[in-house]
Amino acid sequence: MALKDIGEENMLAGCRNDNRRSQEILYRHFAKKMYAVCLCYAGERSLAQDILQESFIKVFKNIKQYKNDGSLEGWIRRIVTNTAIDHIRKKKKTIEYLETDSHDSVPCIHNPAFVIMGFEELMKQVERLPDSARMIFNLHVLDGYSHKEIADQLNITEGTSKSQFSRARKILMNLIGNMNL
Repeated sequence: MALKDIGEENMLAGCRNDNRRSQEILYRHFAKKMYAVCLCYAGERSLAQDILQESFIKVFKNIKQYKNDGSLEGWIRRIVTNTAIDHIRKKKKTIEYLETDSHDSVPCIHNPAFVIMGFEELMKQVERLPDSARMIFNLHVLDGYSHKEIADQLNITEGTSKSQFSRARKILMNLIGNMNL
């Protein structure tokens, strides 16, 4: 059975009552997208799987707190993103943030390779970024966090967030520039 067969409200009601079938339907409906989010942050499949598992445990534990404000997918994605950040913090204890030149000195990405290559190929290149740069790139580009929000969440300065984003962009431009498209 799929989500479209029972409807989101019925599935949510089942999940709130700890119905395993409803939980399985929710998981199957969102797991693939959320795994992609986990992989963007983790950079390796085994860690992404751990993050996904932990995220859905939190989703099921907190599903009663979801008040239908905004999309269910957005609510789940927020849990997955926060779990990924927490997991990476635990794994790395301290994330090394390297200062780069001023973020203002980095040109906008106008590389035609970005237009030619697909999203999956771009994400493969993003996975190659250093942990700190990859995390900030994902938070800013994929999840839409401002540099101030990133700084608050990661306990760093806004300038560090901006410089890591700049660093990520520079590295990506070099990686993609060296590809034979």
